[in-house]
Amino acid sequence: MVSVPGAMAAGLSSALFWLSPAGAFAVAFLVTTPVNRWLTGRGRGHAVVHAYH
Repeated sequence: MVSVPGAMAAGLSSALFWLSPAGAFAVAFLVTTPVNRWLTGRGRGHAVVHAYH
C-alpha cells in the first residue's frame, strides 16, 4: 500500500483503492506461504505456535 503512489488517498470508487490492497495481499501470500509450509512440516503449525502466546 505504501509503495503505490496515491493509494492511501484514493476513494472507495477508485480502482486504485481496490487494486492496492489486492496487490499487498498477493505479496503477503507469496511471502507467508513458504514459511507456513516450513513450520507445518516441522510440526509447528499455526495452532501450535499460539500455545506460546
